[in-house]
Amino acid sequence: MTDLRDDVRQAFQERYGHKPLGIWSAPGRVNLIGEHTDYNEGFVLPFAIDRRTLVAAGPRNDSTLRIGSTFDDPDSLYMELELPDLHTWQPDGEGIDSSALEWAAYPAGVAWALSRYGADLSAVPGIDVMIDSNVPVGAGLSSSAAIECAVALALDDMWRLGLTRPQLAQVGRLAENDFVGAPTGIMDQSASLLGTPDHAVLLDCRSLDTESVPLGFREAGLTILVIDTGVKHEHATGGYGERRASCEKAALLMGVPALRDLSVDDLDRAEAKLSNETFRRLRHVVTENQRVLDAVAALRTNDHAALGELLDASHRSMRDDFEISTPELDLAVEIAQQNGALGARMTGGGFGGAAIALVPVDDVSRVHVAVDGGFAEHGFGQPETFTVTASEGAARDA
Repeated sequence: MTDLRDDVRQAFQERYGHKPLGIWSAPGRVNLIGEHTDYNEGFVLPFAIDRRTLVAAGPRNDSTLRIGSTFDDPDSLYMELELPDLHTWQPDGEGIDSSALEWAAYPAGVAWALSRYGADLSAVPGIDVMIDSNVPVGAGLSSSAAIECAVALALDDMWRLGLTRPQLAQVGRLAENDFVGAPTGIMDQSASLLGTPDHAVLLDCRSLDTESVPLGFREAGLTILVIDTGVKHEHATGGYGERRASCEKAALLMGVPALRDLSVDDLDRAEAKLSNETFRRLRHVVTENQRVLDAVAALRTNDHAALGELLDASHRSMRDDFEISTPELDLAVEIAQQNGALGARMTGGGFGGAAIALVPVDDVSRVHVAVDGGFAEHGFGQPETFTVTASEGAARDA
């Protein structure tokens, strides 16, 4: 973290010619279990990880928002927007083309979303923003939410809005849904803002109630190993939106507000009523919701073997019923299972990204070597493998 703080502070000064007022950061997240349940008003169990996005920010004397990053094209110093133009932006309306902003749409979208939570963008001062990060992009570890939450926390402080952490999570979701155009739920932002060390966050995505759940991995000699396949995914397009539409269709045909309102006891009725594909989408969400609750019960009794079995079942469901896995993700899960992991599953929205494995600390090297060898044997690109620990949520660092 110290190196990243120094890097982002130096990059800020080089780009903008003055020192930042402060540095804020937010973590990526691993979703332990509960995939595609969030927008179905169900349950999820993520935790904040020890990889973070940092934001250096400082005020301006005009109404301009300048957004730069250490990973941006060096020939393009920063993205420049006028806050009053953001204030009047409407989805599908005239004005700023948010799709043309690429990655800068995430921080710009946060500024816009804050206008829906009390910020008068025609009156607040402009801000210079510089972003640095060690959260892998496109790996299913929510690099986008880390940007949103760090920027939201920085702007909330600098504009003195006084929003709560749950409100800032809503800001991030609004930015991603409407401004960026990615139909995601609120899990990622909640984990990034509400995470605590050695705990997961049980989130009820209907009520938005949260509960801290101890993981107990360290005491049990276990760790979470992330296997980033290097296959990039994109939530604003493609299969993610199709899966969400299928879930909404299934809920409508079953006569319930959301798939949250169905249980495993409803599966026979659903199978008789729905097409095969729509039923399988529903079955994943319904059984995954139950797996989240079962995982919480297992953690509360330190039954990590049972947790591992739930991770395995979750992956099978995503592979077979929701059909969002890839050959690389399936291989990573299989190799981890064969080399000492208690359980493994893909994590994130799917169609690429990373798998996670619950592994005894003594077996991490064995899994790492086996995964590298297996990917090479199948002609896949070399994956990046690293452990993560449950860590603190978003904070001001300097």
